[in-house]
Amino acid sequence: MTVPDAELTVATAGPVDRIVISNPGRRNAMTPAMWRRLPVLLDRLEADERVRVLVLAGAGGTFCAGADLGNLDELLNAGDASIAVAAEERLAAFDRPTVAAIEGACVGGGCQLAVACDLRIAAADARFGVPPARLGVVYPAPTTRRLTRLVGPSAAKHLLFTAELIDAERALRIGLVDEVLPPDGLTARTDALTATIAERSRLTIAAAKEIVDDRAGPARVAWWHRKARESGEAREGVAAANERRPPVFRWTPPTAG
Repeated sequence: MTVPDAELTVATAGPVDRIVISNPGRRNAMTPAMWRRLPVLLDRLEADERVRVLVLAGAGGTFCAGADLGNLDELLNAGDASIAVAAEERLAAFDRPTVAAIEGACVGGGCQLAVACDLRIAAADARFGVPPARLGVVYPAPTTRRLTRLVGPSAAKHLLFTAELIDAERALRIGLVDEVLPPDGLTARTDALTATIAERSRLTIAAAKEIVDDRAGPARVAWWHRKARESGEAREGVAAANERRPPVFRWTPPTAG
């Protein structure tokens, strides 16, 4: 079923791009077309050397109220091979920092996308929930494991067993989000945070993301250390600190392929 105005849009501001979830008639629920579109957008943005940081946000004061359940049979038949899991995995694998800027509902598929981001900052009016137990649906294993790594087994079980909504302050306490801001401060804080990240060494950030996400074995870690020596990033960083000036980091990721 086609839902009018259900789309993902991209806004660019210098080195920061923002993907905006928009489905106004359904509190920004993700339709099948939107789930399929997200990896395509991520591939395009990852190929753009200009992009340093990616923000994921919702339109109209709501992050995302979940998946459009009009395609329930498709989701049930697909299991862990669903288009939603594919989109989540592609987002988690995006090779630059990702930040979810969350206001309003962040439920089900919305929470799935937020957890796949590297960082999550929320407005105080945000609400979070994982509803499969209310629907009789098995939450995908990759999604469940990612949630558990983030908040721990007990908090993950509480969210999964009860399907209750929790507020932003509780989400902060359990580690589901990193910061909570007044609703009118979310945009300014997102802009400041992403601007800071965009100024830092891309080499350091790329290596850190791979290592934190447990995607870098010993050989890859050794490769990163070698690149740090060869690139001059550390020398520039130390020189800039000694000279009391902003560093000019020049390393860029190697072109894919």
